[in-house]
Amino acid sequence: MGLWDKLMGEFIDVIQWTDDSNDTLVYRFERQGNEIKFGAKLTVREGQVAVFVNEGQLADTFQPGMYELKTNNLPILSTLQAWKHGFESPFKAEVYFFSTRRFTDLKWGTQNPVMLRDPEFGPIRLRAFGSYAIRVKDAPTFLREIVGTDGRFTTDEITNQLRNMVVSRFTNILGQAKIPALDLAGNYDQLGQFLLQRIAPEFAAVGLELTNLLVENISLPQEVEAALDKRSSMGIVGNLDQYTQFQAAEALRDAAANPGGGSEALNMGLGLAMAQRLNETLARPAPAAPAPQPAPAPLAPPPLPTAKPYFVAVNNQQAGPFPMDELQRQAQGGQLTRATLVWAQGMAQWTPAGEVAELNALFAHLPPPLPPA
Repeated sequence: MGLWDKLMGEFIDVIQWTDDSNDTLVYRFERQGNEIKFGAKLTVREGQVAVFVNEGQLADTFQPGMYELKTNNLPILSTLQAWKHGFESPFKAEVYFFSTRRFTDLKWGTQNPVMLRDPEFGPIRLRAFGSYAIRVKDAPTFLREIVGTDGRFTTDEITNQLRNMVVSRFTNILGQAKIPALDLAGNYDQLGQFLLQRIAPEFAAVGLELTNLLVENISLPQEVEAALDKRSSMGIVGNLDQYTQFQAAEALRDAAANPGGGSEALNMGLGLAMAQRLNETLARPAPAAPAPQPAPAPLAPPPLPTAKPYFVAVNNQQAGPFPMDELQRQAQGGQLTRATLVWAQGMAQWTPAGEVAELNALFAHLPPPLPPA
């Protein structure tokens, strides 16, 4: 092997990253002190973004595709290193690959119970947990704000910070919502969506996108759940006195079915208890006979029907309503004619009085209008 071939072997001519892990967000391409050959091939796969860093400064960013590294597709790096057009010497630069796929099933949860004031139970403590998904949205910002010079950055290095952020905002939202504890199960989706909208800008500030957030469970402490179960049991039992009688009857039946299974004293005690219950039943006064009910009063005849009042249009103004006797007086005085518009409850529109059947009797003694000349 010649000296030139040996020197060329020290240059990197293929830059790529195949990720076999499930938790790597950022990977710095290992050069091991070698320089990058001018015209080297850069391969950026789907779900990746490559960022070049020159002497600590962010340079060019590459989306998925295959590139031949020359001055025409390294404009920022060319400017930083003052390359001239046609420059063909090897160069040094750090290459960071970012995985832009979704990282799902990241967990969040409250380490300590959240103190709340419930409208039904008063002060209570609640625990909550769920999951969320993220992906790298702005690679340069994420490199600048979070990664720094880390050669391999995984989700474990940031999930604690993100979880604390989610829990803090969730606690604030849950306290402001004032949703009763027994109604929280029906509002998981709404709480998750509201929390996603509230916290997404904070993720974006460090170059991440919060793609999904789920509230999976909100629960009470174990001792409070046990007390709630007892309360539910009491509600199911209903009448406590009847339930006690039922339990006593069941015990007597079991004792009768197994006379040798208990002691004589136990059987005697059960017998005395049954006798006492029988005496209490017999000592109860008999229910009094219902008092005789008075004979129903004879039905009164219904009231006589009354004619409904009518509104009258006078000089294009609404007047009334007027009862039938007042309408009779107006008809006799000439104020109400067959052409006067009237309206009453149930009519679709104002109608001339002469066309209303109920008002025809008012004009029976009046002559009809004169025919036109």
